[in-house]
Amino acid sequence: MSRISRLKKVLIGVVLCITMLLTACSSEKIGLLPVESAGTEKKIQIGMSFDSFVIERWQRDRDVFVSTAKALGAEVNVQNANGIIEEQRKQIEYFIEKGVDAIVIVCIDSYGLSDVISKAHQAGIKVIAYDRSIDADIDLYISFDNSAVGRLMGNAIADKLEENGKVLMLGGSPTDSNVPLVENAFRECMEEKNIQILDSMHCENWTAELAADYLYMHEELMNEADAIMCGNDNIAGQVINVLAEKRLAGEKLVTGQDADLEACQRLVEDTQLMTVYKPVVTLAKRAAECTIELVRNSRLEGSDLSVFTVGEHQIPYIGMDPIAVEKSTVDDIIIASGFHMREDVYLNVPDSGK
Repeated sequence: MSRISRLKKVLIGVVLCITMLLTACSSEKIGLLPVESAGTEKKIQIGMSFDSFVIERWQRDRDVFVSTAKALGAEVNVQNANGIIEEQRKQIEYFIEKGVDAIVIVCIDSYGLSDVISKAHQAGIKVIAYDRSIDADIDLYISFDNSAVGRLMGNAIADKLEENGKVLMLGGSPTDSNVPLVENAFRECMEEKNIQILDSMHCENWTAELAADYLYMHEELMNEADAIMCGNDNIAGQVINVLAEKRLAGEKLVTGQDADLEACQRLVEDTQLMTVYKPVVTLAKRAAECTIELVRNSRLEGSDLSVFTVGEHQIPYIGMDPIAVEKSTVDDIIIASGFHMREDVYLNVPDSGK
């Protein structure tokens, strides 16, 4: 074989090797692309608009919801409307513009968001009412049984008062649709036990100081009342401050809801009769799970799902059971569940034992 022939064979071999290498590299790259695409799933985007964080429990709701959603592969943008309905509307508009997959709302006004929610639905966004119902065609309302909250408050007072006892009702925001549910159930309990309701008022935007102002202006009714039903623990705190000034703290039965730390402290100090504990960790986790399920599957399933009527709307609903807490049960319910630490609850009762 000539030298030229050998050289040609070597060159042909080199070309073949290079061609095979290039083909292999090309095939490898083509093979990797679908794998990367399949493994990169777009994260679900959730917008969350809170009324405000004035009420202690909302911070806990927020933290549990966000951490649960993140664990399930979603990102949450939390906004605080500071009790201003127009600000909440702007936040929902912002979420629509951002193209989120779902919007979760702790509403300020249950009746002032229908048009912007309709706009969200037109954009294909799921809308969830958290803890407070909304008079609109939403995808889910998840809360606690608010009628049960009112009955628990009413039964706690009725168990302590004789017939013909007298009660004041200092309620929450009149634009919160949960408030009439709580109050109607409470009134039914008072009627059943022949306990007189002397008067009632509402704290606009859940501004607890308005309850204190009311008592200062109606001192004669405060003195006449045997018990004061408060819309939540923040209101109860303002009421008990006024009672303390008048040296009446512990003499009047006071109820609230949310099991705020200060309320639990007042239970063991004997200045507040009871509070209603609502396991917000359970609620927030379930809400996060349902939100993601709605985005992925467009509908919900579960034995806890029912229907709630708001105005003309039939809304998918999940309602959880609240729990009455008094001094005798604070250890077993609040502390045992880890909702508050024992040293914090008994901070002002150093000789509490245990």
